[in-house]
Amino acid sequence: MALVPCQVLRVAILLSYCSILCNYKAIEMPSHQTYGGSWKFLTFIDLVIQAVFFGICVLTDLSSLLTRGSGSQEQERQLKKLISLRDWMLAVVAFPVGVFVVAVFWIIYAYDREMIYPKLLDNFIPGWLNHGML
Repeated sequence: MALVPCQVLRVAILLSYCSILCNYKAIEMPSHQTYGGSWKFLTFIDLVIQAVFFGICVLTDLSSLLTRGSGSQEQERQLKKLISLRDWMLAVVAFPVGVFVVAVFWIIYAYDREMIYPKLLDNFIPGWLNHGML
């Protein structure tokens, strides 16, 4: 019943996304006080989608570890449903939205950097960190 490195990685990614969400909601920004709050930003919506997806991945991994060798048909059926939900969410929601957000950011960044990421932010967020965050 040892954890596989991919399972440990999924837990680490889930914790990372959850910590980013908690820190993001703690920041007082004027745009959060307007209509829609932070939900009007596609990057925030993508972050929530990715956190939910990796939560389902961790739940699937834990379920497969706990039901391994039990031989129960009902548990196997529930696990297959959970795996199909995980696969559906990756194919239909998480991957397309994630790729769209990254592609649109870098296309707009290449076209007009000031429109999406002003040079003023370089004083606070170095370039290498900007590339690592997306």
